[in-house]
Amino acid sequence: MGLVQWQMRPTPSLDALKEQIEFFVDTIAGYNSDFVLFPELFNAPLLAKYNDMVEAQAMRELASYAEPLLKYFREMAVAYNVNIITGSYPMLNGDKLFNVSHLCRRDGSFEKYRKIHITPSEISAWGIAGGKELGIFDTDCGKIGVVIYYDVEFPELGRLYAEEGVQILFVPFLTDTQNGYHRVRRCAQARSIENECYVAMAGCVGNLPKVNNMDIQYAQSAVFTPSDFAFPENAIKAQATPNTEMTLIVDVDLDLLKELNTEGSVRNLEDRRDDLYEVRLKKS
Repeated sequence: MGLVQWQMRPTPSLDALKEQIEFFVDTIAGYNSDFVLFPELFNAPLLAKYNDMVEAQAMRELASYAEPLLKYFREMAVAYNVNIITGSYPMLNGDKLFNVSHLCRRDGSFEKYRKIHITPSEISAWGIAGGKELGIFDTDCGKIGVVIYYDVEFPELGRLYAEEGVQILFVPFLTDTQNGYHRVRRCAQARSIENECYVAMAGCVGNLPKVNNMDIQYAQSAVFTPSDFAFPENAIKAQATPNTEMTLIVDVDLDLLKELNTEGSVRNLEDRRDDLYEVRLKKS
């Protein structure tokens, strides 16, 4: 898989943004990767042209780029023969604004995930609404899950994904401070260990001085593993240089997860006390 640690920079147009997208897809696909992961709200530089608007209205203007971006990601997935997790971008559904990620498969099909847990600032500044559907998808390389930033801080959600057999959990995120980043990172590591899966997280770096409420970003993208003998002793498969634009190319072995489920020194999923407690999804 390949993770994109995306540099925020002034971007004059959607075409300029597409050039950056294709550069990273081309680069990562060149290593025969099966997945490319982009960060949350990587298209925020396009907000600069709406800086005279209140933030909630500017974000709704940014949502006008969602459909063209989805179309472009689908084309890139097919052209470069790679499955793309598109990071996320604001997207309108009727009068509701969601923070949306897409899985664009290399066969041309796609799936949608709407961020479920919305941060207080996303609600107050942008008017983002929360989704209600899990992001669990089949691919030609196993079952994956997608959550966005704040979602990974809720262990119940990760456990629901694990019960559906998710082997790789993808986490596009956007954090401005090291406090926020380390909160996301620690939770991502916990989800990997407790649910016996790989967790890949990719974020944005750099500054956007001309975009309100998006001034600075901090990230260190990484891939985490369970913590047992078959995996790295620190349960970190690979990690990027902090706060530097780059790609992270990582190989993961899904067969090791199967061995862990049955032969691990501890077996977090098998040893749950279902006679005492349960986590379940409520049906609407």
